[in-house]
Formats: sequence, C-alpha cells, structure tokens
Amino acid sequence: MPAINYAAQYATALAQAFPYVLNFGALYATPNNGRYRMGEDGKTVYIPRIDTTGRVDSDRDTIAMATRNYDNSWEPKTLSHHRKWSTLVHPKDIDQTNEVTSIVNITQTFNETQKFPEMDAYTISQLFTLWTTADEKDEEYKPHTADTTALTSANILEVFDSMMVAMDEARVPANGRILYVTAPVRKMLANAEKIQRNIDVSGNSGNAINRNVSRLDEVQIVSVPSSLMKTKYTFTKGWAVAEDAKQINMFLVHPSAVITPVSYEFSQLDAPSAVTEGKYIYFEESDEDVFILNRKSDGLQFNVSEGE
Repeated sequence: MPAINYAAQYATALAQAFPYVLNFGALYATPNNGRYRMGEDGKTVYIPRIDTTGRVDSDRDTIAMATRNYDNSWEPKTLSHHRKWSTLVHPKDIDQTNEVTSIVNITQTFNETQKFPEMDAYTISQLFTLWTTADEKDEEYKPHTADTTALTSANILEVFDSMMVAMDEARVPANGRILYVTAPVRKMLANAEKIQRNIDVSGNSGNAINRNVSRLDEVQIVSVPSSLMKTKYTFTKGWAVAEDAKQINMFLVHPSAVITPVSYEFSQLDAPSAVTEGKYIYFEESDEDVFILNRKSDGLQFNVSEGE
C-alpha cells in the first residue's frame, strides 16, 4: 500500500497547536490568515486594498455627474521561507527502546525543540526587518525606526506610553494589543515606578501572593526568552542568533497588522522498504512566511538595545 501524504491533517493539527506552543502564537491566530486568498501559484497571498474619495457639499436643488469614487489595488506577499526536515528510523530502534523512539515521539520532539523555536525566531526577526526596511514594490510604504531608549524601572512606563500613543495616533484599535517582552524587561515592569498593583491572595491559608503583571492598560503582556527576541538570525540548519543581531526588549503589536501564512505541501511517512534499506523514512516540507500589512504597519512598535 502506498504511503499517504497527510500534509492537510498535519497542517490542521499544527494550526490548532500554534497559539499554545509558539511564543508568538497569537500572531499565528490572526484572522488575516483566513481572510486573504492564496494565488494560483500556491505561494503568493494577495491583499486587497480599496481607496475612496471623501465627501463633498451637497444641496437639495441640484445633482452632480455620477463618477467612480473608489479604486482597487492588490498588495502581493510571496512566501519565500521554504523549509524541510527528514529522518530515518530503524524498526529495531523503536522496539528496543519500548517505542520511545517512535515516529510520533520523534516528530513531537522535533516540533517542540526545533521547529517552534525556529518559527518564533523567524517571526520576530522578519517583522523587525520588514518594519524597518523600505518596500521596493510599494512606494507608499515608509520604513520605521525603533526606539532605542535604555530601559530602567524608572522610565519603562514612559517608553510604553510613547509606543501606545504612536498607535493611538495611527488609529490602531486599542483592544487586542499585545506587548511581548524579554524576561528581564518583565521583571522591570513588575518593579516599575508609579505602577499600580492589584494583589491577589489565593489559597486556603491566604499566604500565596500573585505578583505577576499580566496586563498593562488592557494590553496583554507575554514574556519571551531573550534568545528569541533578536533582530537577526541565521537559518542554515535550524536557527542561530546572528553575530550582528540586536536585542529586542519590547515589541508592541496588534495582530490585525500582520499575516503569517503556513502552507504544508508535503508530510509523509514511508514504511520500511528495499529503497530505504528496511528503515522508516519521514519527510516534511512547507512554505511559510511572516508579513506586515503595509497600511497597518503602525500597529507594530519596537524598543531595541543598540550594540547587542
């Protein structure tokens, strides 16, 4: 019996897991991923854009010549992050380890220790690159500059407020914003000057105190390991922090400003055969990428450390 390509089932299972296993999982749950159509080439997402004119004065006595007062254009985003992974597994290895090295366990370990951290690293670094770089295909898009204030417990709320104001001025929805921070910055927020706390005491004895700061001005706070909050990585094999990478300390984002398409083209397990010299072989590949919707780019704000 020929092996079955279960890419569709695999992709569905991963999509259900992403919000819970990726540090930036909320960005993979953005409604944009199901809102825009994929082109016939299977790797280009076309984002529709409509422009209209504004209103003009009118009166009750005359009518004006009817004209078309809108225009339609498309913002194409082409997936370029093409990745693959494969492994051989000898049936005896499965038997002699009491199925510890089963394909299920191997792929689960691969996902949790390699694929998901790599996706996190690619997500944050790609968003930073796109946000700070001009788009050659869109003259309307202007690159942004990250805040480089050296954060302290005395000024961190001021920096956060400035990021929030920038979004407010750009009419970014207030509801749904997420603040991603490194663990040291999370600690800084917990000890920030002028912060007001609600202390929750739980437990029958009343001696367990929750000091976590999980929301700030209705913004959800998510702590991310510092190694997964860099401006640049290499992806030759797995992922690694680039030598010239800078540290991202805070990343404020509204998920409606990004799109994170993942298209699994192939995911298959072949049974042992003469071709594989009696071994199972597992192989998967995907097209995936991370994009900013150009006209919503003010829905991202960064604070980075220089020279790190």
